[in-house]
Amino acid sequence: MSLLTGSANAVKYTLFGFNLIFLITGIILIAVGAGVGAVYTGYKLFLAGKFFSIPTFLIVIGSFIIVISFFGCWGALKENYCLVLSFSVMLAIIFILELAAGISGYVLRNDASDLIKKSLTYSLNEYNSIFPNATTQLWDEIQEEFDCCGVSSYNDWIGAFPNGDLPISCCNVPVGAVGTFTCNNAQASVANRHKVGCLDGFSGYISAHAVSLGAAGVVIAVLQFFGVIFACYIAREIKIRNGITGFM
Repeated sequence: MSLLTGSANAVKYTLFGFNLIFLITGIILIAVGAGVGAVYTGYKLFLAGKFFSIPTFLIVIGSFIIVISFFGCWGALKENYCLVLSFSVMLAIIFILELAAGISGYVLRNDASDLIKKSLTYSLNEYNSIFPNATTQLWDEIQEEFDCCGVSSYNDWIGAFPNGDLPISCCNVPVGAVGTFTCNNAQASVANRHKVGCLDGFSGYISAHAVSLGAAGVVIAVLQFFGVIFACYIAREIKIRNGITGFM
């Protein structure tokens, strides 16, 4: 038999409903963290370690949410003061961690351009057309995907190719081209050469995913803030009706 009546009883079932939502949000956090982490892994050579810390952090938080949601559900249904109180404390901790992750995501967005610029500039001389390596492949993929050339412009390749040649990925190969195709910084290649550097497009793409991490953390943290309030209220009502003194 329920010890809670009226508004407290309604809030109890609301808390139970919130826990089901928390379970879903935990799954969402894991999905977002894993999805963005997978995107970042594809560009791992050009990204600093901090780009991978937030997705991993969200996956850990999401897993923790799934576990503690069972505490909340069971504690609310059984009107167990200790379980509901424990749930409140753990949810408050999760709220703080998610808020921190959300803020970190937005900070990372602002730092992305500078971090990526340094990495891209450093990797230019590692491009090897004779013995292609992982850097060669990744540069070609980025230049083809974002229709760009070099970091800020095609001139960035002069250090790696003093003779004026450019990676073929810096140009759009003309339709119907037969035989040898040359991509260089000569006037003849202007029509086919990508007009912009890769920094803006690539860093914008990476930043957008950092924003999605931040948004997921902040939005779900707001939901859980109300969960903390509900859980504290239920714990208080159970404590009063059971005549419990102190915290235990």
